[in-house]
Amino acid sequence: MAIIIKPLVTEKMTKITEKKPNRYGFVVRPDANKIEIMKEIEDMYNVTVVDVNTIRYAGKRSQRYTKAGLVKGQKNAFKKAIVTLKEGDEIDFYSNID
Repeated sequence: MAIIIKPLVTEKMTKITEKKPNRYGFVVRPDANKIEIMKEIEDMYNVTVVDVNTIRYAGKRSQRYTKAGLVKGQKNAFKKAIVTLKEGDEIDFYSNID
């Protein structure tokens, strides 16, 4: 089973990468630990991982008013990993896009 769900390519993550060029963000499975995340990223992208920071996000409740009345729902909970690579290593998420 894959531990990494998808890379984070958002405005906030891009700003972090611009400040510190060797940091990248990934959405990972909630039950994954730092060692598993490090091993999978090293195998996937052929880089050396120095540090892994993880953050858990709770699913937030949301509601909106529509013609049909009040619609309630909940956003998904997820876990984010910010990975610091060895100086000189980099990951190119856009290399396989034509």
